[in-house]
Amino acid sequence: MIVGIGNKMVQTKNYGLKTLYIISKIISARSGQREMLLEILDILDSHHNLSRGTVMLLSQDGSELIVEEVNDRDPAMANNPIRQNARYRRGEGITGSVLQSGKPAVIPKISEEPNFRGFIHGKNSVGEEDSFICVPITLENDVIGTLSVFTPYDPDLTLTKEKWLLSVVGSMIANDVKNRRLAKVQREMLEKENELLRNQLQDRFKPENIVGNSKDMRAIYTKIHQVAGADTTVLVCGESGTGKELVASAIHYASNRADKPFVKVNCAALNEHLLESELFGHEKGAFTGAIESRSGRFEEANGGTLFLDEIGDFSPQVQVKLLRVLQEREYQRVGSNKTVPINVRIICATNRDLQEATQNGTFRLDLYYRINVFPIYLPALRKRQNDILLLANHFVEKYAKMMNKEIQRISTTAISMLLAYHWPGNVRELENCIEHAVLLCNDTVIHGYSLPPTLQIPTVGGTMKTGQLKTCVNALEKDMIIDSLKRNAGRISESAKELGITSRMVRYKIEKLGIDYIRLFKKGDFTNVNA
Repeated sequence: MIVGIGNKMVQTKNYGLKTLYIISKIISARSGQREMLLEILDILDSHHNLSRGTVMLLSQDGSELIVEEVNDRDPAMANNPIRQNARYRRGEGITGSVLQSGKPAVIPKISEEPNFRGFIHGKNSVGEEDSFICVPITLENDVIGTLSVFTPYDPDLTLTKEKWLLSVVGSMIANDVKNRRLAKVQREMLEKENELLRNQLQDRFKPENIVGNSKDMRAIYTKIHQVAGADTTVLVCGESGTGKELVASAIHYASNRADKPFVKVNCAALNEHLLESELFGHEKGAFTGAIESRSGRFEEANGGTLFLDEIGDFSPQVQVKLLRVLQEREYQRVGSNKTVPINVRIICATNRDLQEATQNGTFRLDLYYRINVFPIYLPALRKRQNDILLLANHFVEKYAKMMNKEIQRISTTAISMLLAYHWPGNVRELENCIEHAVLLCNDTVIHGYSLPPTLQIPTVGGTMKTGQLKTCVNALEKDMIIDSLKRNAGRISESAKELGITSRMVRYKIEKLGIDYIRLFKKGDFTNVNA
């Protein structure tokens, strides 16, 4: 058999053909890359006494070789951190020279080679003399790694056949690396495509009355779409102010009951007797003050949707009656024996842990099972950081329109304050903060000092911290200078005129306050900017 290596033709006869066949079977098995490489190195060791084999591949930046897999007869060296962290730069030692030149290297006696580094296996085994062979792993004319081995020194061997065998094995490894990289790229492209399609599909499901683009909110949009077309009872859970009523509204208006009534009842706002009358209605004379008959919310919502907010506040008596309505789809007015059938979809909401309430006996377990058919859990605002700015901009637009103000944006300092706050009141608290800021805003920008006191720098024990005034003044100056520079496209002289100070003072403040002028305005040295 004649094969080519560089510009030479080498007579190899049948040397290594069995080995190459075995290695091809190992590669075709498509196990993990490191496991596959270790098997190949073991085969070279056991079949040809090519020991201490090492495969090194280029780092991501292409600057150096890093260890991918090592074969060593000494188990203690297998996980040696020095070996695992070994690096070869281009041109460094024999291995680095192979990387740089793309040509194989054969060192008959490593003890006589001054350029041999031995970072991984050492320069020589005690009492022995070794030869060293290193070949490039080349992919489409680019060297992507190296394959190296040791073999006992024999003055009668030229190591030509061994070099040929390693070169062929290196080519096989290169093709495997290529296939794995191609598969990885295709997998990543498929994942991105699937993510894009999921996002596009979720955008179709996104209700118009809800603002949010985080992963958690997208999952909720999908759930709303899934349940809207059915009459399934829904339980919306979440902290106060997370927007449970908006979810209920979105479900109703996406359902086939959208043209029917959507009736809301805040169960926490009424005592037990008033709540029963509110829900089921009452007959004239049913109780003191019942001077005439009154229809209840179930009757008003007939054909549509009834939203029961804070259902965890129901008394045991009302829980029993509600359970019957859910089971039988009929009810009785207070003070009446007449049973009235209804066709109402029930959506419940709570900020309590109803499962815990069933354990302590304050909420009926059978009712819990009846309303918990399709639960939707709304995340707290602090867990959807990506939505804070989106919601803030939405509320700025809303209240600026209501108050007839022209507000273009939220300042950098104000954004930082919004993102740093923990929002115990969730979206409702954020809306109130933005309304407060819009009310106080006297120009086109929402500043940090326009936000409510709860978002300002905290004090200890009601007294100001040492140096806090200076901190507040610096924050205000930084905010005003950045806003002015943004309005003037980074022109320092124009901002200086607007702020009523000199250009030199503006440059001084930029440096003192740590304003990243180059990143914000993509200018060079700001000290030379005069326009």
